[in-house]
Amino acid sequence: MGNEVEWRIKARDGSSVEILVLAERFGRIKQWIEGLGLKLVKFLKKAWELGVKDPKKFIHGIKVATALTLVSLFYYVKPLYDGVEGNAMWAVMTVVVVFQYTAGETISKTINRICATSIAGLLAIGVHWAASRAGDHVEPIIVNVSLFLLVLWSASATTFSRFIPTIKARFDYGAVIFILTFSLVSISGYRVDELFRMTLERILTIVIGTCFCIITSITIRPVWAGQELHLSITTNMDKLANSLDVCVVQYFNDQTSSVSDDESDKKSLGYKCVLSSKATEDSMAKFARWEPAHGRFRFRHPWKQYLKVGTSMRTCAACIDALVGCVNIENKDHHIDHMKEQISGMSLRLSANCASVIRELAKTSRNMTKSSKVDILVGEINSATQELQQVLKSNSITNVTKTQGLSPQLVLTETFQLLALASLLIEIAARVEDIVKDVQQLADWLISCLQTLSNLSIINPKILKIHAP
Repeated sequence: MGNEVEWRIKARDGSSVEILVLAERFGRIKQWIEGLGLKLVKFLKKAWELGVKDPKKFIHGIKVATALTLVSLFYYVKPLYDGVEGNAMWAVMTVVVVFQYTAGETISKTINRICATSIAGLLAIGVHWAASRAGDHVEPIIVNVSLFLLVLWSASATTFSRFIPTIKARFDYGAVIFILTFSLVSISGYRVDELFRMTLERILTIVIGTCFCIITSITIRPVWAGQELHLSITTNMDKLANSLDVCVVQYFNDQTSSVSDDESDKKSLGYKCVLSSKATEDSMAKFARWEPAHGRFRFRHPWKQYLKVGTSMRTCAACIDALVGCVNIENKDHHIDHMKEQISGMSLRLSANCASVIRELAKTSRNMTKSSKVDILVGEINSATQELQQVLKSNSITNVTKTQGLSPQLVLTETFQLLALASLLIEIAARVEDIVKDVQQLADWLISCLQTLSNLSIINPKILKIHAP
């Protein structure tokens, strides 16, 4: 039968049934099962690596499960269930919808949900109450007309308010909940007393669910949006410094570098993370507004200062992006090597100084200190920039090419890339100084905050010495 396998099954009456099963089909099924198992193993391996790399994500899952377990007691424990009855499910739904990764986002959603539900529910009850006072004959007309107009007005006005940047940044979720709650309560056919009791019970269950979310979020290994913003800024500084350093070194073919090609390529692309960080930083800053005093920021988190630093870093990263594009231009001729030698030392020195300044800023920002080395490094950047500018203004590069008998057209085409690279390095140096100014403003804010806390006897004055230059 070749690849066929014959199975014979005997029935009760003595007859037999032959089943022919192709071995090839079994092989395909076996191969499919093995492939599925391999994919499952890879998925579990990636999940494990993610949990090991960032345990906060694994802990977040435990926090959500803890909040759901606690709030489910109101549904399964009879004394608690008798207090809220069937509305206990709203508390469970609130935890599922509201609980977020960072404490600031969780607090933002809980406050939005409570306020929007309360305002919309009480407003709808007020309309029903006013209509019920008008009498049995007029009540249906007032209810239908007023509810239609209010629903139309509130839905359109609330939806329009979501386009306003200030409202969208802070109360976008609350606007959606307001429309949903007001519409559900308005079209319900209950009497005023039943409607009022139902609304209060739902508000109570939502408050219960949000309280469990907030308590769990800020007590069990809290993840603060302000702290995540702080870590993001300092990490991006290191990536920016590595990209600048590696890019210039690769262009001038510094053979003394011991960095491998793969690691070098990975570091050279770090600036792209900085360019795409705006949405993440804006989101973390938005939620940092809602967070209470924590860590070293007792009064408030300086999210505005961090956004300024992030904006300056993206401007510098854009210049590095242009620099990378200039470096990646292929040159078939090697006449430019003679010109590269004229500015290679100054260019490497300028890029190294800029990278050192950014790394020092990352170190001081990570430790929340103010370093005196930054001013010295900035002075070295200024001197290196002036030397490079003097070489560009002189005719030494052109003279080198003329002595080799190159045509003016070839000189123009081959020197354009080198001059563009040097100009971009000078521009990057200016952008680095902007980063220094913004980081120093952040450090000054922190020191002034600590001094205020010291005057109020909230912290020990000796802590100020840690943050002094």
